[in-house]
Amino acid sequence: MAEVFVSSEKREQLKVLMASVNVREEDLTERFILGAGSGGQKINKTSSCVYLRHAPSGIEIKCQSSRSRDLNRYYARKLLCERLDEQLRGAQSKRQQEAERIRRQKRRRSRRQQAKVLDDKHKHAECKQRRGAVKQTDHE
Repeated sequence: MAEVFVSSEKREQLKVLMASVNVREEDLTERFILGAGSGGQKINKTSSCVYLRHAPSGIEIKCQSSRSRDLNRYYARKLLCERLDEQLRGAQSKRQQEAERIRRQKRRRSRRQQAKVLDDKHKHAECKQRRGAVKQTDHE
């Protein structure tokens, strides 16, 4: 991958990530295909879309998130590692944990919790009401 678009730190992190899920470069089949969609003439003319296939697992990744081929190569490998991690670890994978966290946030509160929150808001509003306006005094 080119050093211009992907920093050496990111490349090292990717190597560690690939090693943690047992992905070797020899197992990958990589092709560059014409992109499609928004982005204008540049996207449609250049082969910056990356198609990546991991032979042992059969996972196929197609990445066109950037106009740069090198950046797309990086993103495709990272996505492949995330998918393999999800397969291997299941519910403990980072992606699954993030999805569960969002689900918990969106979950509706029980009536008791709603009442508690509302009561707390009323108490806070009362407290603010009692403060009153700031009085101006002349000190001369």
